[in-house]
Amino acid sequence: MTDISQPNPDTSMAQPAEKVPRVVVFDSGVGGLSVLDALQRQLPGHQYYFVSDNAGFPYGTRSEYSLTQRVHKVLRQIMPHLQPDLLVVVCNSASTVVLPSLRESYETPFVGVVPAIKPAAALSKTGVIGLLATPATVQREYTHRLVREFAPNCRVEMHGSGELVEIAERAIRGVAPGPMQMQQALQPLIDRCSEEVDTLVLACTHFPLIKQWIEPYFPSVQHWVEPADAIARRVESLLGKGQPGLTEQPRAILTQADGDLDALQAYLGKLGFGPVEVREIDAAH
Repeated sequence: MTDISQPNPDTSMAQPAEKVPRVVVFDSGVGGLSVLDALQRQLPGHQYYFVSDNAGFPYGTRSEYSLTQRVHKVLRQIMPHLQPDLLVVVCNSASTVVLPSLRESYETPFVGVVPAIKPAAALSKTGVIGLLATPATVQREYTHRLVREFAPNCRVEMHGSGELVEIAERAIRGVAPGPMQMQQALQPLIDRCSEEVDTLVLACTHFPLIKQWIEPYFPSVQHWVEPADAIARRVESLLGKGQPGLTEQPRAILTQADGDLDALQAYLGKLGFGPVEVREIDAAH
């Protein structure tokens, strides 16, 4: 007689495969790649999608109304297509302006990025902190409120540069900046920081991509503060580590065909991306 007290391993039903968490990293340009790199290193068990709204680039020069309308327009098309478990908004401008309305519109968790003034104040010994950001981030009241709240005893010297964003966009496409170009873009902060600055906040996700060209101009800086690691910790707290041993390629999506797509594809290929997908979304909001 056959013993049926235990299930036959050859005929028992297989357990359904665990769902791989989908994480979308969203930006107007390529700055989000600095955050995606940290996510892949620290949390390799997720499926990653990098969405660059290059048709709407740059976000930092838009009004709050225009920016809100644009981000919602793009995500209305992207969210049903990708169905992410979590979306990281890695643009400071979009995070400070649009995140509240996004959280009201979607059940999907959103993680944003803000200038890392609090950790910078904790690290600084001299009390003199440099902050590199876009002009919009420097001007926004939200940034000044962070300084008042978390660095009241520090001198925070800010410099907003759109040129550095453009330099980063070109650098990842193989066009390295020259010394004179970097000097001119950084000179206002160099003049104000002197040798007392020991901590510098890279408050735009584009800037870690060109950190190697920024460092020589600030020899006294001991602490370079970037948002990527903090974002990775937040993503882990919401989604866990994902599936160990996952080998899925990250995917990149643009909202218009890039004029230097071959150069961008070559850079993304080095990061393990497959072919770039273009989903046309006209620049108007």
